[in-house]
Amino acid sequence: MALDNPAFSRNPAFSKEGAVAAAQDVSAQQLQEMYDRPTTLPDSEVMTVETTLAKSVAGFALLLVGAAVGWLTLPSVPFLWVGAGIIGFVLALVNIFKREPSPALVLAYAAAQGVFVGGISAWYELTYGGGIVAQAVLATFVVFGVTLALFASGKIRASKRATKIFLIAMIGYLVFSLINFVLMMFGAIDNPWGMRGTEIAGIPLGLILGVLVVIMAAYSLVLDFDFIQQGVRNRAPRKYEWTGVFGIMVTVIWLYLEILRMLAIARD
Repeated sequence: MALDNPAFSRNPAFSKEGAVAAAQDVSAQQLQEMYDRPTTLPDSEVMTVETTLAKSVAGFALLLVGAAVGWLTLPSVPFLWVGAGIIGFVLALVNIFKREPSPALVLAYAAAQGVFVGGISAWYELTYGGGIVAQAVLATFVVFGVTLALFASGKIRASKRATKIFLIAMIGYLVFSLINFVLMMFGAIDNPWGMRGTEIAGIPLGLILGVLVVIMAAYSLVLDFDFIQQGVRNRAPRKYEWTGVFGIMVTVIWLYLEILRMLAIARD
């Protein structure tokens, strides 16, 4: 499986080759210790889909609490959500590069990103009219629910070819976003959306890109579900359920923010 969400791809617990990699470069004493250990973990100590889902619900509940704080404090503390976004980004990097998952860090990420999402959502609501946040939330639920249902029914699966295409598209989108940001920062483009505001056949480029990004985010969810399923098959320790929670959170937040921006471009 090609790399996707670094929360999963950096961890051998979610890799099909993880068992082979773990057996390399070990001493004779370590081999003896491995031999003396039980062959498998007890069922109560391994990762399951059900408990991963339960922890995901807890994580998103905390994110919603943070979002309420960000939403309500926008008028009085207008830049709180900006600081929360920076903290959330730092926590995301820590969670990605930390070898062992930490429930406290994952929940801290959920709380910080919640404040950021709530604040920026309130800004969009004030700037582009009432109802835009409700539409974005509903659209996010629909995309997530449909993707999960299709994956659970076996009608959609990750493949190496599709994942390669996804990675190429993702790199292209990141390069476009970086160039667009630089052009906007130096005032090379007057449109507030930068190149996204450029029209093609009367349709803003941002809307076209938005549809493609939503498709990419949906496929990213498929990869997330696939990695979690692989972790369950590998009988990974239960602590790695928090890695699954973090990975899904990253994708869902990205999906929501992209939908919110697409709706704003449509209204602008």
